[in-house]
Amino acid sequence: MTRAEPPALTYAFAVCRGGGLTAPAEPLAALPGLGTGAPVRTVAAGPLTAVVQDVPAAGYDEAALRRRLSDGAELERCARAHHAVITAASALAPAVPLPLATVYLDDGRVREALGDRETSFLTALDRIAGRVEWGVKVYAPTGPPPASEAAPAEGPGPDRSGRAYLDRVRTRQRGREQRHTLALRAAERVDTVVRGLAVAARRLRPHGVEVTGKHRAHVLNAAYLLDLGRERELRAALASLRHDETEVQIELSGPWAPYSFADGGITDPGPTP
Repeated sequence: MTRAEPPALTYAFAVCRGGGLTAPAEPLAALPGLGTGAPVRTVAAGPLTAVVQDVPAAGYDEAALRRRLSDGAELERCARAHHAVITAASALAPAVPLPLATVYLDDGRVREALGDRETSFLTALDRIAGRVEWGVKVYAPTGPPPASEAAPAEGPGPDRSGRAYLDRVRTRQRGREQRHTLALRAAERVDTVVRGLAVAARRLRPHGVEVTGKHRAHVLNAAYLLDLGRERELRAALASLRHDETEVQIELSGPWAPYSFADGGITDPGPTP
């Protein structure tokens, strides 16, 4: 008696215009994707095409995904694999990235989802065509204050009054607040300049100390959608800003697939019967 193959689900990575990936699909098929052994392929529905891969139900149903993504190492592996497929698809045609762990019961459910959100996907594809996302982060150093603001290491002693000690503590606090205010203003100037080059921009939530470390504070986390070919202008603008805004650190990342501007995406909580 032949043992039945375990059921497979359809994992979706991105959505492109129909026909955009049909001719050059070979580079996608060569990708490992999530490492399930199945090729990365496409599913077409009307004017749209989804980039997908078969995944085993035992490892990617709702409960299994919850366990998988609660493990830090496995979450990072899946995120990197997901991003690699989206990057490859975006190199072939404009692609709307789908959220991590977008899984459907089968190809038919993928086609239904594409049909249900056809207008929003096409709108998103129009918006991102010929454009890429860049990330800009601004940090304010949180190291020791200048010597003139430093408070005494110990409490009031015989050579200083309690009032003088408290004044020094208040001075240090005011200095810290003033430096943070200056950093926020510098971040706003950075955002204004980069927005002037972009066709769209989004402010994202700044990272906490667990990501940035205790020696710097995250004062700007933003994504910008720029036309292809404007990278030189962007880098020149940031070089000028780094010269002028010496009280902050400015970091650039990208180009990325336009994750922050793909509002036509769909979120599927998991396979449904």
